[in-house]
Amino acid sequence: MGGVNRYNGPLVAIQERFMRCLLGIGLCLGLLPAFAAEPPSPTLEERMSKSEFHAAGLDRLAPAELKALNDWLAAHATTKIVKEFVTPTGKPVFDTDQGERQVVDARIVGTFRGWFGKTIFTLDNGQQWQQAESGQMSNGKYDNPKVKIKPMLLGSWLMYVEPCGCSVRVERTK
Repeated sequence: MGGVNRYNGPLVAIQERFMRCLLGIGLCLGLLPAFAAEPPSPTLEERMSKSEFHAAGLDRLAPAELKALNDWLAAHATTKIVKEFVTPTGKPVFDTDQGERQVVDARIVGTFRGWFGKTIFTLDNGQQWQQAESGQMSNGKYDNPKVKIKPMLLGSWLMYVEPCGCSVRVERTK
């Protein structure tokens, strides 16, 4: 009985598909550095207004001198590009939302009278936190009370207000 063994046919097809898959993965990995390359640094002409460019005397440079200056600045760039990340709902993502979450010890700026639905709490460290659960609480009036904001389960945060011994779930807004 000549010809191909009927049991080898499917095996050969699987091997061919596997090799094509490997080839595709290899091509993708080979192209990855091209997509990861940083865009070129903007030139002084792009970064400055015409009046700033003129006031700095850069308009008097010869084209070769201006190119040399732009090349030097691109090679010695020390500016830090900060990108703002947001969730799909448009809420900003903060460092405290990623990785190991740390307890925040701070004070509320101003007078604390409780919370009433969507109360925003501004802290002395510049952060802002908003009440994340429904409900109200009023337990007196406290000036610049000390608070501790602790990470809880499922990414939530709990703010404990020391003078009144009360707590509320919050989310960071700034």
